[in-house]
Amino acid sequence: MVAAAAVLAVSTAAACSSAQSGAAKNSTLTVAAFNPFSGQDQSFGPEALSGCQAAAAAINAAGGVLTRKVACIGVDTHGDPADGVTGGAKMLATTPNMLGVLGPSSDEGDESAPLLNAARIPMFADTGASSFDHNTLPYFWRMVAADDVRSYAMALYAHRKGYLRAAAVFGTDIGSQAGVPALLRGYSELGGQMVLNQKIVLGKSSYLSEVNQLIAARPQVIFTETDPQTNATYLSELQQQGHLIPVVGTDVTIQPQWFTAMAGSIGKPATAQYFVAEQPYAPPSGPGWQVFNKNLLAYSTVPKPAQWSSDSYTMTDYDSVVVMALAATAAKTTNPAVWNAFIPAVTTPSTRATRVYTYAEGLAALHAHKKIDYVGAAGVIDFNKWHNSGGGFQVGAYQTNGDLNPVSFITAAQLAPLIK
Repeated sequence: MVAAAAVLAVSTAAACSSAQSGAAKNSTLTVAAFNPFSGQDQSFGPEALSGCQAAAAAINAAGGVLTRKVACIGVDTHGDPADGVTGGAKMLATTPNMLGVLGPSSDEGDESAPLLNAARIPMFADTGASSFDHNTLPYFWRMVAADDVRSYAMALYAHRKGYLRAAAVFGTDIGSQAGVPALLRGYSELGGQMVLNQKIVLGKSSYLSEVNQLIAARPQVIFTETDPQTNATYLSELQQQGHLIPVVGTDVTIQPQWFTAMAGSIGKPATAQYFVAEQPYAPPSGPGWQVFNKNLLAYSTVPKPAQWSSDSYTMTDYDSVVVMALAATAAKTTNPAVWNAFIPAVTTPSTRATRVYTYAEGLAALHAHKKIDYVGAAGVIDFNKWHNSGGGFQVGAYQTNGDLNPVSFITAAQLAPLIK
């Protein structure tokens, strides 16, 4: 019933969006970071908003999008499917001059992406849900790896380390569980044995029974994703039992609040010794990243923006907004229903395209009537027919100061045999 009501709201919003296309040329265009700003995945919102603000600063410094400035807002989905639907409908009905959306996340993606699509608003999602691996929504675009591919990277890393017995310790929430089936399948295909698959209820004061169950199963490694406090409580009790073993986390565990919780429970030395996590590989270097980082540090209103300087998701959010702006410029309109079709025109590699690394470079090339290929802070963008673009991974280990030190790299070609 909630979804049906929201569809009606979105139909109204779609008409409103069309009317917005005729707004005054000097009106501000809005990009919404449509992600959790509260709840267990509350770091996703600031992560996306930081990238958006850095991109808006770069775009506005170059003259805007067809002379119109860009501004960013945060829309809290609370990491909940129902809230994503109702919040998305409200956002569409009340936000004037919307250029596009960063999100949705895995928590609310399946329910809210169709609503954004019905409103003809381009979305650059950070959901890794496999339901979008063969996406058919024309306004849905994804530049982050799918959950199953991330799971294969974790399995391959563990296999390389010689870990043949593993335990999966994942929260019961939608986002945490999304990649578990692929992890089980990939690890098995590599010759590993998953001796335990625990679905952990979040927020309990003790997980001693689950910890004892894990100890009895005798794994060599733990694969995990829960909220920070749950992981902290679980691993602390495992440490107290004298059975702390190597842990491989998803990219969700590469967050400042996760490290803080872990360092406070098992200690910084143990966190540095036992924990690694995968994340999409986007090296913090190159001309695109330099402009991203400069604007991130100078213009972000999110606290401690430097924490996102090497975050591949923030880089991707930055690139997503730049792609929106370049596509609108190429289409000669800020109407999302029109410029959405121009996204491949500014991102597809070819021998005839001029490679550009910043919005200013892309703008100059388009004004010179050149075809462009935007390669931004996160690297090459190459959408397939399902509007997905992804690459390789790095595995990072926490240092005692909270920084990540790359310890392994996994290429897309190395993962290809596991992807069905």
